Amino acid sequence: MDIESFREYCLSLPGTTEGMKWDHLCFMIEEKIFVLVDLDTHGFCMKCTSEEFDELAAKDGVKQAPHFAKKQWVFVDNLEVFNLTELKQHISRSRELVLGKLPKKIQAKYV
Repeated sequence: MDIESFREYCLSLPGTTEGMKWDHLCFMIEEKIFVLVDLDTHGFCMKCTSEEFDELAAKDGVKQAPHFAKKQWVFVDNLEVFNLTELKQHISRSRELVLGKLPKKIQAKYV
């Protein structure tokens, strides 16, 4: 997947907005980041469960995200680490996890 297709996919998820923080492209739900992309390398950070963390971090091209909560965010070296289906599933899951931390009233807007 190229960066523009990645961007389009992220923005296709209900309620997603984009912005720039720390010189990185961010995709957010209700102003809460669920993906942070380095525009130079196309590496990105995404949220995962602690159970998923160990499995993901064992994969080549994936490691704990620097400066993010331990065992809750991973850094993926580039958009080619996962196949298209896996990539979309992981991004969607990251969004679900972030949305799940928001108040129930806000969550209800996206069900």
